Amino acid sequence: MPGTDPVEAAAVVFGELPDFPHVPELPARGVGADILGRTAALLVDLAVEVVPSGYRVAARPGHEHRRGRDLLQWDLDAIQEAKEKAGITPPVIKTQIAGPWSLGAGIELPRGHRVLTDRGALRDFTSSLLDGLAQHVRELTARTGAPVVVQLDEPSLPAVLAGGLSTPSGYGNVPAVPEPEVRDLLSTVIDGIHRVTDQPVIVHCCAPRPPLSLFRAAGAGAIAFDFSLLSGSSAAFLDEIGEAWDSGTALFLGLVPATDPSAPLALRDVAAPVFKLVDRLGFNRDILAERAVPTPACGMAGATPDWMRTALALVRDVGNAFLEPPETW
Repeated sequence: MPGTDPVEAAAVVFGELPDFPHVPELPARGVGADILGRTAALLVDLAVEVVPSGYRVAARPGHEHRRGRDLLQWDLDAIQEAKEKAGITPPVIKTQIAGPWSLGAGIELPRGHRVLTDRGALRDFTSSLLDGLAQHVRELTARTGAPVVVQLDEPSLPAVLAGGLSTPSGYGNVPAVPEPEVRDLLSTVIDGIHRVTDQPVIVHCCAPRPPLSLFRAAGAGAIAFDFSLLSGSSAAFLDEIGEAWDSGTALFLGLVPATDPSAPLALRDVAAPVFKLVDRLGFNRDILAERAVPTPACGMAGATPDWMRTALALVRDVGNAFLEPPETW
């Protein structure tokens, strides 16, 4: 979300999305507030520091690592305050972290190579993350009284699979990681989260053509992606969406633009495309109420505060349209 005030962000979330609030991320605050620094703050017995190329494994927690932990605690304080002011206990609350492959792609080892290039280090990071996440989930539940749903953000996963990540020199690429290996580690993390939360795990990827089948095979209970990127998709990819619904997987559909649109948007403009997709795939429109959640297209850090509020209200209105599908759309 845009801005730097966690109290204001939490108040907006509880005001606009009282049935499914989330812990806001405010990357404009800088180091430690972005997806990697925020997730690294959860690590147990591992620490990171900031170097010119980004985040790197550190021998001991330093200023940047402590800052990330402090920011996360302030966010939890803000969530607790917003919940108490709203006077409600939500049915669930969501928190987001970087998935194991994006975390391993985005943090460097001491010699500059990505963590994912050392499978032993990657396993250590995964284990440490699960330990820290368990503590985070317990604290979030204690502060809100709500069950916690965890979302794994995997923006780098397509590049991991395709061998599209650069080496430290910049002159080569890290070899592609085989799909079974990617699936197995992701499955380990999803299973670990499920044991802690007893809730389905969401896997989110805003890249074009996210690997839906891989996410399902790894055990994702829900998959989140940018719906606008489906334009021009092959029949095979659309079939993957149908297979996901057939299997009982929920889809978090990024329908509302994440940044200010060039022209005003009506509810029909946002919702009609997904109704058309449901019709094309041969499903009853009621499936949207059962296995779909409307969301912004991706992160909203680049939006204006006004559009952020408008977008969250529009998301809620699309959800209501899923409950009572208009026949004319």
